[in-house]
Parts: sequence; C-alpha cells; structure tokens
Amino acid sequence: MKAAKMKFLTEYRNNELVVKYLQAVIKTLRRPWTMMEICGGQTHSILKYGIDQMLPGEITLLHGPGCPVCVTPIELIDKAIALAEIPDVILCTFGDMMRVPGSGGNLLEAKAEGCDIRMVYSPLESIRVAENNLDRRVVFFGIGFETTAPTTALALIQAKKRRLANFSVLSAHVRVPPAIELILSSSENQVQAFLAAGHVCTVMGYREYIPIAEKYNVPIVVTGFEPVDIMQGIYMAIKQLERGAAAVENQYSRVVSKNGNETARKLIDEVFQVESRKWRGIGEIEGGGLAIKPEYAALDAAKIFDLPDENIEESSRCWSGKVLRGLIKPPECPSFTIDCFPEHPLGAPMVSAEGACAAYYNYANSRQGKTNA
Repeated sequence: MKAAKMKFLTEYRNNELVVKYLQAVIKTLRRPWTMMEICGGQTHSILKYGIDQMLPGEITLLHGPGCPVCVTPIELIDKAIALAEIPDVILCTFGDMMRVPGSGGNLLEAKAEGCDIRMVYSPLESIRVAENNLDRRVVFFGIGFETTAPTTALALIQAKKRRLANFSVLSAHVRVPPAIELILSSSENQVQAFLAAGHVCTVMGYREYIPIAEKYNVPIVVTGFEPVDIMQGIYMAIKQLERGAAAVENQYSRVVSKNGNETARKLIDEVFQVESRKWRGIGEIEGGGLAIKPEYAALDAAKIFDLPDENIEESSRCWSGKVLRGLIKPPECPSFTIDCFPEHPLGAPMVSAEGACAAYYNYANSRQGKTNA
C-alpha cells in the first residue's frame, strides 16, 4: 500500500517547480541584487537544498537576525542560570536554549552541576510542573519571536486564572519588524530586498511591513520554508527590484493572511507590551522586545527575583553580531570552525537549530567535501 503524500510539503519540494522559478529568475535578472532572508529556518533550507548554489552569481543572499535564540542577550542567559541556581527554583525552557553560552557557562552545564532545569516543548508544560511542585518556584524562560509569544501569553493567563503563586516567566520575547528597520537604517546596510519570516507573519500578518517597505523603498516578500517557497519568494523579489517596485507581497498565502491570526494576536496584546530590548550582537532596538504588562507583574520573574542588571558584551573572537546584521557570512569569521563549532560555540548562531553559523557548519562544509570532526 502506497503511503499518502503529505499535503503542503512534498509538492513544495518539487524539483521541477524549483527549476521553473529558477529559470524565471534568470530570465528576469538584469543586474546584481542583494537580499536577506530574515528567518534562520529559511537559511537552513537554502543551504540544505543548495539554493544558494543554484542562483546566478548576480544574486547575493545575506542571512538576517531571524533566530530568537541567537539574539537573546548574554545578560538574560546569565539571569536564567542565576535563577536556576536558587535552591527552590525549577527552571523550564526550550531545548534550543540549553547550550547557548552566557558569560560563564550555559544552562546544560548548570544542570550538570545540580540545578533543576527541565526542557519543555510548550510553556503549558511548565504550568503542569508548577501544579505538581507547589512547594517549589517554577520559572519558564520564554524566548522567541511573535511566533511563540502567544503560547507564553496563554501560560501566563492560565497561571493567573488558576492562582498559581509559584509560577512566573522570564521573558526574552522579541519583535521582528523593528530589527528589519534597524538594518535598513544603518549606514552599513547592503540589503535591497527581504524575504520575511513566514511563521512570524502567520501570527502577526504583514500589515506592519507595509510602512517599512514604503519608507525604505525596499521589496518585502513573506516567504515559506520549503525549496519551492524560497525560490518563488526570490523570484517575486527580483521582479519587484527589476521594475523599481517596493511593496509587500505574500508568497506564503496558503498559511499567511494580511491580518494574521487574530486569536493569537489578542493573547499577545492581553499579556505583553512593546519595549526597547537589547539584541545579542546587535544592541538596543527600539520596540524590539515584548515585556510582561503590569497587570501580570505577580508572574513576572524579572520583578519577583532581585537579579542585577548588567551589560555584557560578546567575546571579541565572536563575530556573530556581524553575521546577524548581514555584514558577513559565517565562514568569514576568523573563529568559524577554528575555535567555534557546535560542541564548543563562542556565539549562539553556532549552537541554535536556526543559527546561520550552524547552517554553514552542517551543510556548506559537507557540500565542499569537508568532514567536521
């Protein structure tokens, strides 16, 4: 019996369609262009499927800051470790965060030293941990773009409704549009078009991108993650660039609508408010973070626990900030594969499942016939 093909997956890995859009790109292309894919998931797909190698040399793809693990400040990693070191605290977080380096170690090392740190797949799992350990304080270390913020918001709403006094959240949630604007406003900017992150727009829609495209005269194409998605997104961006247009287009229309997911957005609005936030390797971004509202202050770990605010800079040997801003590609960092690799990362982009450095380590080297020890 033949296995059924998965809808909206296999057809978006169709080689013939990829080639069709590639030929359309080549036919449309008249001059060199540089574009940035925002999401680390897109970066991994581009390298995994060799899309960067298929494209004409006139097209340069840069890799953006679309990896929430990568942009979580060192200070917040250190705070999470400090919380985990408090004897009655259980710290819960996603697996991606476990090996991200802070200033003096990571969460996995803290767990090995005896801290009660638990990997969860959803913030709601942390609620169950709190209910099952009423004599302990449970902190969920919430990270992610607008994509994961609704589930953190739901956990806070449920905790408040259930009067869980032993539950709180350390929020590291960040917002994508302000980061795009920061890149475009920089004197070092090289980006002429963006492939926007489809999963973020699934939640938020793409209304916020319209004024950015108009202000900076740059095409923004909301794009999915499969090879056909990405090649079609590139083609749509090239068409705009060649005719001098600067609009927001939606390649990922099978999932994304202009207004996004209204229910998810209401959850975010209920619990979070926009604030300025430091992004690792980039610096302070106005409107770049989501802070827990005063109405939920009793569940805000940043307010409950007396942890010092510090300003910690990335190691000078780590050029991940330049990678995240699209100024260099990972192999251009002098530490890449020399003293920075997934088992011993200097920066977060080498250890995160969505990090650009990890993508190059996993795919680009193997394509060149190199073996990673």
